[in-house]
Amino acid sequence: MQSLWLIFFAVSIFIGAYILYGRYISKKLEIDPTRKTPAHTMYDGIDYVPAPAPVLLGHHFASIAGAAPIIGPIVAASFGWIPVVLWIVLGGIFIGAVHDFSSLIASVRHQSKSIGEVIEDEIGSTGKLFFLIFSWTTLVLVVAVFIIVVGKTFEETPQAASASVLFMFVAVIFGLLLYKFKMSLALATFIGLVLLILSLIAGYVYPLALPLWIWYVILIIYIFIASVAPVWILLQPRDYLNSFILYALMILGFVGIFVSNPSIRLPAFTSFHVDSLGYLFPILFVTVACGAISGFHSLVASGTTAKQLNNEKDAHPVGYGAMLIESLLAVISLITAAMLVFGDYKSMIGNPVAIFSHGIGTMMAYIGIEYHAAKTFASLAVSAFALTSLDTATRLARFALQEFFTKKDLPQEKQPLMVQNRYYATAVGVAFAAFLVFSGQGLKIWPIFGSANQLLAALALLAVSVWLSRKGINALFAKIPMVIMFAITLTALGSMAYRNAISKNFLLAIIALALFVLAVFLAIEAHKRLRESQKR
Repeated sequence: MQSLWLIFFAVSIFIGAYILYGRYISKKLEIDPTRKTPAHTMYDGIDYVPAPAPVLLGHHFASIAGAAPIIGPIVAASFGWIPVVLWIVLGGIFIGAVHDFSSLIASVRHQSKSIGEVIEDEIGSTGKLFFLIFSWTTLVLVVAVFIIVVGKTFEETPQAASASVLFMFVAVIFGLLLYKFKMSLALATFIGLVLLILSLIAGYVYPLALPLWIWYVILIIYIFIASVAPVWILLQPRDYLNSFILYALMILGFVGIFVSNPSIRLPAFTSFHVDSLGYLFPILFVTVACGAISGFHSLVASGTTAKQLNNEKDAHPVGYGAMLIESLLAVISLITAAMLVFGDYKSMIGNPVAIFSHGIGTMMAYIGIEYHAAKTFASLAVSAFALTSLDTATRLARFALQEFFTKKDLPQEKQPLMVQNRYYATAVGVAFAAFLVFSGQGLKIWPIFGSANQLLAALALLAVSVWLSRKGINALFAKIPMVIMFAITLTALGSMAYRNAISKNFLLAIIALALFVLAVFLAIEAHKRLRESQKR
């Protein structure tokens, strides 16, 4: 089979789903363009700042994408390309995009608070506390691992390091032009993109080589500053401009597939069990992660995106559309693996980014771009996406910690220091992440958080289902995905707890068991609320 048919199939299905199913979800969520969003009613110039739809789409897309939709499908291709592409397409349309869209609107209708706040209102305060503890812990681990990943990428690819550093200054310039000098979005974008291209060229010509530990320190300082700074000065403009790198990568990859039309050589299906991963169910669904659905998206949607939503009608392209674009990226990533013969794929699977960069470089060579330059650009793009998710996750960890300590019966000036002082709340999360980075423990406990990430998605869908049901809205479009995600995550966590207990890795076994119990507890509480709403 030729890959061109696969990419056209995916694009056609995604466009149809965006128009038809996306509009259906909009009606179920009662999108109202005349209703003022918290970005206006709660404007503070720091976190609550209305953003133009293209800017917010860029921020949201760059934040949720990261490196996961590139790495996940390539690793999951060990089961064969057909089960992976089916999960990406069906999961992205009916579960992932619904999860992101509904999480965004649920947050907006709750003053743009996190999903934990929605859980408190709809399920109870105990459920909220458990959720916030879990989400903060997950985010701190994500921050630690991404610092390690980005730091090692910068050490191994100095070109990516220098380009990324220059890009931070470009983002600040763009933010000042757009918000302080009131320049039009079109002109500011043009200037920003020119400076971005110059940064990429300068980074390629003048690589910045530093020891790994220095990059760790620089990244730790950077994420602290990025998390406490107003979103308009760094986070929002950097993510917006960064999204153009991702768009360019996808467009060049798509054109490269169209021109080269590589054959799919990887087996359509290999086995229900792969030694390096486990059984197809539930491991494939957990491994693909962001390419089909990711709980991290609900934290982004309800953490930063909801606070910047200018109009509810923008939630359709930002919430539903961004997920489908990410699913398309996952399909392109899958093709870079599927174009390899199985032997070459197995020899390279230890470095999924290398598979992706090689595939993109090979396809772009057919359109006149030198292979090594194209491969370097792909590596630069992956590191840029990881850095974007890194600073977003740090800000989200601050939000979760502040919500945990917030006392609703007290005015703002009498709230605990953790709530009043964003610097202190940020420092706590960054300190824990830094400890994991320098202790070397960050990557050791990472495997369990593939399942934890999908559990976040199940919990977000659970909160949305209860919220809609209590409003008298038929929420089957959220309940069915919720049940599917609970089945996947509970099975994965149960098997993981058992395997780690057998191998005497008791730390991972305890964490997996704790997450399993948390999910069951919240599911029981939600079921009680659903029964109460049905009786009413």
